[in-house]
Parts: sequence; C-alpha cells; structure tokens
Amino acid sequence: MAQLWGGRFTKETDQLVYDFNASIRFDKRLFQQDVEGSLAHVSMLAKQGILTEAEKDAITKGLQSILADVEAGKLVIDYKYEDIHSFVEANLIDRIGDAGKKLHTGRSRNDQVALDMRLYTRQKVQEMDALLRRLMEVILKTMEENLETYMPGFTHLQKAQPVTLAHHYGAYFEMFKRDRLRMKDIFERMNYCPLGAGALAGTTYPLDREETARLLGFYGPTLNSMDSVSDRDYLIEFLAALSTVMMHLSRFSEEIIVWNSNEYQFVELDDAYSTGSSIMPQKKNPDIAELVRGKTGRVYGALMSLLTTMKGIPLAYNKDMQEDKEMAFDAMDTVANCLILFTGMISTMKFHKDRMAVSAMKGFTNATDLADYLVTKGVPFRDAHGIVGRIVLACIDQGISIEEMPLKELKEYSECFENDVYEAISLKTCVEKRNTIGGPGIIAMKQEIASCEEYLNTHPNL
Repeated sequence: MAQLWGGRFTKETDQLVYDFNASIRFDKRLFQQDVEGSLAHVSMLAKQGILTEAEKDAITKGLQSILADVEAGKLVIDYKYEDIHSFVEANLIDRIGDAGKKLHTGRSRNDQVALDMRLYTRQKVQEMDALLRRLMEVILKTMEENLETYMPGFTHLQKAQPVTLAHHYGAYFEMFKRDRLRMKDIFERMNYCPLGAGALAGTTYPLDREETARLLGFYGPTLNSMDSVSDRDYLIEFLAALSTVMMHLSRFSEEIIVWNSNEYQFVELDDAYSTGSSIMPQKKNPDIAELVRGKTGRVYGALMSLLTTMKGIPLAYNKDMQEDKEMAFDAMDTVANCLILFTGMISTMKFHKDRMAVSAMKGFTNATDLADYLVTKGVPFRDAHGIVGRIVLACIDQGISIEEMPLKELKEYSECFENDVYEAISLKTCVEKRNTIGGPGIIAMKQEIASCEEYLNTHPNL
C-alpha cells in the first residue's frame, strides 16, 4: 500500500478497506492535471521564498520526467497507490530524493483534487463546445442545401403543416446553440482556482494564490477556502448541460429513426453508420441513432447520482465527494462519443426529397391554408374551419389529397372556391408565404441562415 498518511496509525489498513477507499482506478485520468497543478504550485512556492530555486528546479524536472515517461509508456500508473496524487509524489521522491517531499508544502489533497477535477472538467467543457460547434456546422450546411425541400411538419406525431427540411433542421441549430451558451456560462462560473485553500482553512504559509491562478489560466482564486474544497456546483451544472445535450440528440435521433422506417423512407443512412441483422438479411438498422437515444438515460443517471451524493453533505470536504468522478467521467465520455458519431451519421445521410414532398401532400398539411383561402374570400374562419374539415373527411373516404379533388366537388362545400385555389394550397405556396421571423419561407429562412452563419463566425470555440 502506497499512501501519503499513516503516522497517526498503529495498524495497517485492512486490504478490503484500502481497496474500497482507493480511487486510483478512476482518478488516474487526472494525471496530467495533477502534474500541471503541482508545477504551478512549486513555481509559486519558490517565488514566495518557501522553496529554494534549486529545490524548485529539481521538483520541476522530476515532475516533467514523470509526465514524459507516463505519456511514453515507460512508467505505468500502478494500482498499488491509493490515488493519483500518491503515485506522482511517491515517484517524484524516488527520483529526486528529499526535495520531492517538499512538493506538498502548503497544500492538502482536498484542494489538490478540487483543482485537478476543475482543470479536467474545464478542458471537457471546451472539448464539448468544439464538438457542438462542429455538429452545428453540419446542420447549417444541410439547411443551406434544402431551402426548397418540402416535408410535413408534425404535432402529436400527426402531419400538421408543410415546412422545409431547412426549417426543421433550424430548430435543432437553435437547441445546440443554447447548449453552447450553457457551456460558455459554465466556463465563466467555474474558471476560478481552488489551489491554496488547504484542507478547508487555508494555510499559514505566505502563498500567492493569484499567481497559481494565473499560471493555470484561471480568472483568479476562489474566495472562500471551505467552499473551495466542497464545491461541486460546476460539475453538477456541466452534467445538467450534458443531459440537455443528450436530450436534444435523443429527440433528433428519434426523428431519424422514424424517418428511416419503411413506412416513411425520408432518409437513408450510410452503411458506415448502420448495422444488419444476424437472422434477417434485408435489415439495415439505425443502431447509432438508437444507441444515442438509449445512452441518454445513462447521462441523466450521472447527474442524479451527483445531486444525490451532494444533498446531505455538511461543510467542508467529506469522502462522499470521491463519488463525483466515476459516473461524471463516464457521462463526459458518453456525450463526446455520441456527438462525434451523430455528427458523422447526419453528415452522410441521404434524403429522399420526393417522398418527403408526397408525404406532406398526402397528409393534408395544406388544410390550414385551404381554410385561410376561404377567409380571404370573406368566409369567417370558424365556418372555413368546418368546411375544410368536411373536405378532408371526404378526401379520406376517397383516398385522395385535397389537390386531387376537382373544383366542381370543392364548390359543393363552398361557392367561394375558384381555380386559384390549387395554386393557393400548393406546397410551394403554403411554405413560401410564411415569412414572418422564424417561419419556413425562403425569405425568412435566408435571414435565419445568415443569422446562423454570423453566430458561428462570431462564436469560435471556447
């Protein structure tokens, strides 16, 4: 057992207790952050005269050599150590001797792990922002190419009114834009450095916390040492934001699954993002979309786990907080993988535009426009609504669309119908006359696309 404590104890820790308590199996992924934080800490200690320049140089070179050897595979992170901090410090002492024992001066594992986790999460927030931006670029490209790709818009999974594929995709652009805004908000709130908070009450050493914050790219130090070591709000916020990302991906996936079904055939997934059946040779399954949808619950679980862990913890640090890592790491990995695969899937997906247009026509999505047509002829809307309802019922009985009903028959429902009715209820007319801000008409959509382009141009990655 390799641990950083023991002087107070007269008996060895039971092996089962040690294994239960140890965190190196999962906190080993904080290795780079642990070394990065230690390098900043030792630099500050020397600046403050707490360590000599010779001690600083020896520790710095030792830490850098450990980092290089682990990255090169020459040094393996061993599970005999209690945590990643023990691994780094023990190897440092082995390499440079007594000077390595001074690394932990003015520092506790409490503020050390708080720093490591914050550095790691900050990096993941930046990575997630970049993945979201890439997805939005793919969505925008599809919007630009499909201003006149007509399809049914749905409410209650029932065909409602005609829209365009560009308009439909634009809704997801807005969702993922909000997700990026949440990443920015999280970054702004979390980018403060807990290093120097000690176990909970600071330290008597004359630390320069502003300096370590600067060296590590933070806006400044955290302002209360007890909060510094017990705060996991930033991680809860990140998991909540990731849960929202997954909810958006899951909704999008559900639509792709429906569109890919034999009944709809709006899209065809690329072979690289589909799988087959072991028994049914005709099958081409949308497994990536289904797995994204399925993994959403996994990410929700990480959020609920941490919220539940934190809800009853008194100040300051408690061992419960070690549970902030495993499921959070899993959630971060899951969302990143889902974003990468989902982006690849939709960037290679093909659209059956003719089927989408036929589906819109066969679904009476122009019924509202037919009612509006009668209103322009002087018929009160409530009366027009009833007239169109009866026409739709007749069309269903006859197995035809509204456009296929002869003018003579339309006039049986209202003498206000004229030859211009067919132009008024064409998909093109129904869509293109809706040009209020946010609508599917070409004029409105070109404005929306310009706004989307401006957003991506003015909001580079965090």
